[in-house]
Amino acid sequence: MFSRKVFRKISDFEWEIPKTFRSDMRVAVRIFMTERLLQAALDDLSLEQAVNVTTLPGLAGPVVVMPDMHQGYGFPIGGVAATEFPQGVISPGGIGYDINCGVRLLSSLIRLEEVSPFLGDLAAALNANCPSGMGKAGPLALKRAELEAVCRQGAEWAVRKGMGSLEDLRRTEENGCMDGADPRWVSERAMERGAGQLGTLGSGNHFMEVDVVDEILDEPAAQSMGLAEGCLAVQFHCGSRGLGHQICGDYVQSFQSAVRRFGIQLPDRELVCAPMDSQEGQHYLAAMRSAANFAFCNRQILAHMARQAFEQVLAGKVRNWHLRQVYDIAHNIGKIETHLVDGRQVKVCVHRKGATRAFGPGAAGLPEEYQGIGQPVLVPGSMGTASWVLVGTALSMDRSYGSTCHGAGRVMSRSQAKREVSGDRLRDGLEQRGIHVRAGSLAGLAEEAPQAYKDVDEVVETVAGAGIARKVARLRPVIVVKG
Repeated sequence: MFSRKVFRKISDFEWEIPKTFRSDMRVAVRIFMTERLLQAALDDLSLEQAVNVTTLPGLAGPVVVMPDMHQGYGFPIGGVAATEFPQGVISPGGIGYDINCGVRLLSSLIRLEEVSPFLGDLAAALNANCPSGMGKAGPLALKRAELEAVCRQGAEWAVRKGMGSLEDLRRTEENGCMDGADPRWVSERAMERGAGQLGTLGSGNHFMEVDVVDEILDEPAAQSMGLAEGCLAVQFHCGSRGLGHQICGDYVQSFQSAVRRFGIQLPDRELVCAPMDSQEGQHYLAAMRSAANFAFCNRQILAHMARQAFEQVLAGKVRNWHLRQVYDIAHNIGKIETHLVDGRQVKVCVHRKGATRAFGPGAAGLPEEYQGIGQPVLVPGSMGTASWVLVGTALSMDRSYGSTCHGAGRVMSRSQAKREVSGDRLRDGLEQRGIHVRAGSLAGLAEEAPQAYKDVDEVVETVAGAGIARKVARLRPVIVVKG
């Protein structure tokens, strides 16, 4: 479908597919990749999916794709699209099945050398405290009224229960709660699936990791975040579990009739959508925000349980075992924001699917301590490789709707990884490198092998080179907990 001539080179890190490429395109595709990554992207259908997204009604500007892009449901993972509010459409495929899948990072003053003798015990405690795996039940079994409260209050619900602090909320996107959530539009099946899953990681590429800050590249920004070279940090990657997955599936089905009713022409039925000001669109937004709040609360509880594990193992053995929140950020979400598009301020719904919000310095909603540096951006790598802490930039606001990459991005399907990678050899190799591994299954471990993903360092170098994020710190894993 694509030849080299299709792509217009803007810089070494930015390309464009013009809207003249196909007659049904309403806008261009803006691509943040090196030439090597762009060539590799031709191996799946992700670029074709990005072009398909440009046909959606009400797009305010170009569809944007990140260097970690790969094929997804309807939209490519690593895709960003902004539709004008309220007359544009909302598409569940542009947000993803795991609504508000995201990352939380905690910092510490614990130096690796002082904690090294206790890492095995710490890994065991974290594995016990933070349940992981397919369908795994968590420490809380909520009745319907409590679950509805979680959907409305988000992370604040957990803090009210003594699981965290007001600082945690202040250092969470949307303060840990999206306005407009309404669990009345969440199906009974979705509520049933979510009821027992608060405080769990889930399976797939979700994980909890203890890292050491390996390198600082922006000392003032790192200091603002509490990150110090040689000290430990903890990150969680998880989302809204079965509740969010069911909501997406429910609305993908219900939107089929909305597409017909509104006469929307789509090149791919997986792009099902509805106008945001329609009843269908309003109900989905209310349900999606409910799932987002569930996910914020989920990561808040996991942070609390990680803090408990650190206290259990390290209190009295190290000088300061406390964990302080750096930030919590979503990368599967739909947000109503105002952006400058073609010289005009436009209110839009930004669909970020496998893409992280990356607001620059001075942006509204950032904590005071981050106003001068920009929003923290958390980019986990594949298992056993580096992760990165970045900050958003003014240029990201101009070029990518305040967005950047979210991780490494897959190059190998889970089934292929399981065929080609030995889980026990992978575990042994990681252990030999000094990484303590706790996994629910060897097959699940193999699915997430480093070779199944792009090089996260190259992905980060791309967004930094394009100017839509700035490097702050590089993290190296010492404990990995996976389902």
